[in-house]
Amino acid sequence: MTIDVGYAHMTFDDGVELDFVDVPGHDRLIGNMLVGAGEIDAALLVVAADDGPRPQTLEHLQLLDALGIADGVVVVTKADLVDRARVDSVATEVRALLRPTWLAPALVLAVSAITGAGMAELRLALRRVRDRVDEAGARGPLRLAIDRVFTSKGRGVVVTGTLRGGTLRAGETLRHEPGGQAVRIRELQVHSTAREAHGGGRTALNVAGVGAEELRRGDVLTTDPRVRGTARVLVARTSPAPSGSLRAWPRAGSQLRFHLGTDQVDARVRRIGAVEGFAILVLDRPTATFSGDRGLLREPGRGEVIGGVRVLDASPPRGISRRRMTPERLEALAAAVDAGSVDAIEAARVELHGALVRDGAPVRDGLLVRDGAEDEAAAGPRSAAFAADVSALLSAAAVEAVADHHRDAPLSPGLPMSRARSALRRRLRSVATAERRHEDTVAASISRVLDGLIVDGRLARRGDALYDPARGEALPAPLLAAMDRLETALSVPAPPALSEAASAAGCPPEGVRALQADGRIVRVGPDLAWSAATFHRLAAAALDGARVAPLTPAAFRDATGTSRKYVLAILEDLDRRGILERTPDGHIPGPRAPRRDAEAAAATAAPR
Repeated sequence: MTIDVGYAHMTFDDGVELDFVDVPGHDRLIGNMLVGAGEIDAALLVVAADDGPRPQTLEHLQLLDALGIADGVVVVTKADLVDRARVDSVATEVRALLRPTWLAPALVLAVSAITGAGMAELRLALRRVRDRVDEAGARGPLRLAIDRVFTSKGRGVVVTGTLRGGTLRAGETLRHEPGGQAVRIRELQVHSTAREAHGGGRTALNVAGVGAEELRRGDVLTTDPRVRGTARVLVARTSPAPSGSLRAWPRAGSQLRFHLGTDQVDARVRRIGAVEGFAILVLDRPTATFSGDRGLLREPGRGEVIGGVRVLDASPPRGISRRRMTPERLEALAAAVDAGSVDAIEAARVELHGALVRDGAPVRDGLLVRDGAEDEAAAGPRSAAFAADVSALLSAAAVEAVADHHRDAPLSPGLPMSRARSALRRRLRSVATAERRHEDTVAASISRVLDGLIVDGRLARRGDALYDPARGEALPAPLLAAMDRLETALSVPAPPALSEAASAAGCPPEGVRALQADGRIVRVGPDLAWSAATFHRLAAAALDGARVAPLTPAAFRDATGTSRKYVLAILEDLDRRGILERTPDGHIPGPRAPRRDAEAAAATAAPR
C-alpha cells in the first residue's frame, strides 16, 4: 500500500525517459498525495477492473482538476480477473467521472500486467503524453522543489525533487528558499546516474553549504530572483473545467491548508474589498513561490477541496498601495501571469504596486545569470520602477514644487535638488508604499524622474538648483556675489550676528531669504545662522558625542571651541527635531537619530 509518495521511471526504446510519481489513494493521506501532484505535468489514473471506481478515484479527480491537470491517460487494470463486460462497464463509469473535468478527453485503456494485454497500447499512449508535455518542465524559473532530504554516508546531505525550468550541472551554486543561503552542488544524479539534469526530470543533488536540519520537504533550490520565500501571497482562483462548478470563495479569515509544489502550510484568507476571485493568503510560515506558481486550497478539518489557485505576486502590496488593487489591475496581472511573459508580469506588478523595487541580480532571458551570481559585485544595483500614473503624478509635483519655490523666494536661483527629491518622496508615500530599506534606491529613481523633466524642457538646472526655464537663466551677478560672501562669513563655528554679516557682505534681505530657501544657510534664531555645511558638521559632531556618552553643553563647547551661546542654540534645535533628547545627565540620541551608517548631511538636514 502506498503511504507516502514513491518514484519510478521508464525508458523508451529511443532513450527518451518518463518519470512517475506514485501517490497514496487513502483520504487520510491526501496531504502526501499533493506533495507528488504539485509537480506533475500529466496524470496516469489507475482503476482496478474488479473494484471499479472508488471514493478516492473521485477525490483524486477533483484534486487534479483543481490543479488544472488537463492531460493524461486512464488505465483500467487487472483486466484478466474479470470478463469483458465488466471491463467495459468500468470504462463507461470512468468516462462519466471524467466528463466534468479537464481530463475529459483522456484516453481510457484496459490492460493486464499478467497477460500483457493492452500494454503496447499503453506505452504508445504514454509516449504521446510525454511528447505533448515535453516543454512543460522547461517553463518558469529554474527551481527544484524538495520532496526528500537525507544524509548519505560518505557523501553528506542529499535532496531529491523534480527539476523545472532549466538545466543543472555539478559544481553550480543554488539559493535555498526560504532563507537565501547559498548551496553548492557537489554531485548530481538522474536515475542513479551522474549526469546533467534537465527540466522536468527527477533529480538527486548532493549539496554542501547547508545542513540536513536546515532543509525540509517543501523548500526550493533555485537560481532565479523571481523565486522567493514569503509569508504573504496574492492569488487568483483558477477556473474549473468547462462543465465544472465554481465553489464559493472562502470568507475572510478562513483557516485553510495551502498546497504549493511539495509544500503545505496553513493560511488565512484576506479578501480584497469587493473584488471577487482574488485574495491575499497570510501563511503561518514562509514558503517559496513565484508569479505563475500553481497551488490548491483545502479545508483541513473536513479535507474538502476549495479549489485551485495561481500565485500572482509573492510580495503583494502593503500599506497605501493596497488601494491600487482594483479589478482592472488584478485582471491585467492575472492575464500577464497566464501568458507567462516575465516582462509583462513585472510591468503589471509595477502598475499594481505603484512603485516597485526590483533586484539588481543580472538576468538574461528571464533567468538569473548563475556564473558569479553569489558575488554581490556581479549583481547590478537595485532599481525602482513607477507606474505610469505615479510617474505622471511625481512629474507634476516636481513642476509644482519649483513654481511654489519661485513664488516664495523670487530671488532664489531655484529649488535645491535635495529639497525637490524630498518633496517627491513625500508625494510618493501618499500614493504608494516605499519601504525605508529601499530609500536610496527610490531616491535614485526619483532623480531619474527629475532628469527626465530636464531633458523634456519642463524644468532646467543650474548647479544644484531646479528652475522654470521660462524664468530666465540667472540672477544679477552682484546679488549672487553678495550671497556667496554671506555664506562664506557664516562658515565658521562661531559666526557673527546674521544682520551684521549680511550688512558686511552687502546682501539684502531678499538674498538672505534666497540663501535659506536654497538650503545654503541654516537659521536657528532671529539673528543666528550658519552655512549649511558648517551646521551639518557641528550637528554631526554633537550626535557622535551623544552616542559615546550623554553630551553636556560644556563638553560640546570644548569640542567645538565656541561659546555657550552657540552650543545651546545647536543642541536646542537638535532636541526640537528629535535628533537629540535632553536628559538630566546630558543629551542622548533622540527618536529620530539616524543610523550610524547614514550620511551626516541627510541625518541633520536643515529645518525649514
